Amino acid sequence: MVKAIVGANWGDEGKGKITDLLASDSDIVIRFQGGANAGHTIINEHGRFALHLMPSGVCHENIVNIIGNGVALDINKFIAEYNDICSQGLKPTLMVSDRVQVIMPYHVDFDKYEEERLGGKAFGSTKSGIAPFFSDKYAKIGFQVSELFHPETLREKIGRILEIKNALLVNLYHKDPIDADELTAEMLRQGELIKPFVGDVQAFLFDAVASGKKILLEGQLGSMKDPDMGIYPMVTSSSTLAGYGAIGAGIPPYEIKDIVCVTKAYSSAVGAGAFVSEILDEAEAKELRDRGGDKGEYGATTGRPRRVGWFDAVATRYGVKVQGATEVAITNIDCLGYLDEIPVCIGYEIDGEVTKNFPNPTMLDKAKPVFVTLPGWKSDVRGFTKYEDLPQEARNYVEFIENEIGVHISIVSTGPKREEIIRR
Repeated sequence: MVKAIVGANWGDEGKGKITDLLASDSDIVIRFQGGANAGHTIINEHGRFALHLMPSGVCHENIVNIIGNGVALDINKFIAEYNDICSQGLKPTLMVSDRVQVIMPYHVDFDKYEEERLGGKAFGSTKSGIAPFFSDKYAKIGFQVSELFHPETLREKIGRILEIKNALLVNLYHKDPIDADELTAEMLRQGELIKPFVGDVQAFLFDAVASGKKILLEGQLGSMKDPDMGIYPMVTSSSTLAGYGAIGAGIPPYEIKDIVCVTKAYSSAVGAGAFVSEILDEAEAKELRDRGGDKGEYGATTGRPRRVGWFDAVATRYGVKVQGATEVAITNIDCLGYLDEIPVCIGYEIDGEVTKNFPNPTMLDKAKPVFVTLPGWKSDVRGFTKYEDLPQEARNYVEFIENEIGVHISIVSTGPKREEIIRR
């Protein structure tokens, strides 16, 4: 049985907590895409963890946590994160696909230099090297982790690729060229660090699927950041959709039986791009931002403040459809208890006409939100575990959203801790 956990929106929906919650009933948890450019925050009996590359099953014993071939692997960050969670008493079982490709030091450099060059038209990158990494992967000049274990062929390939990279560095970005011998030595060093974790993930997963193991696929970011179905070009560089889980993990697509799509009870987004339901009043936005999440709506990776908005039923309906959601988890409902009334975006007005369909990116900048206002519950619901204990207004809010998006809300999160959850 393979289950996927993915985001319905712009990322930061609380997927880490839901993965941590559902991992207790799983044998294997797999990160199948993305890199260290976004984080998943988990709070449980072991402590508080801001995970970036580690799968969110690392807090559970007897679970194999896998970095799938679809991930952009920053080895230094992986090792630092592994050492950090081990220092907090965890002893995760980790396996890294021998087919995963690695972030090269120049990927991070090129990410920074390109954002500098673009200036006011920058994409809002986390400068983790993700876009240059995927550009190289599909240009067939990337490095699979297994290549780091063969010094002679590694040195030859690095020398060949640096002819291209150094020409760009010197002539476009006006930076110093990279020394091939120094880079080779660095990547051989990284290879030694990662080698104990690397294995034949494909063979392992073929056997796991055949023997009926319970497998959880963990996605990063959300539908709006998918390069095909999202708000292109203000997207990430790998597919954020559950369908890509089959590719990024290396399992047959028909094995994915359940897709849990996670959405917040309001909206948040990091980086540039269309965000129709955004709260434009800074004082109003700051209050929701500071009340949101575990420590406010600030990026787990960058610490930068997230843009916040009211729940967007248009974007979320589209998001759960492109994910193929079979059920929905809604998070952070506890953060809205201070409000007398809660707006919900139920349509977009574009050129004088109202639509409930999410438009292509060329039309989004014209879109204006159409709101309805629901009564708030004006009480603290953090930690509630029974749906019937929620105030009627809170239940009405959940059921209104469920009706708007057209998929059953099976999980309601009432706080950042693992046990602060309601099953419906």
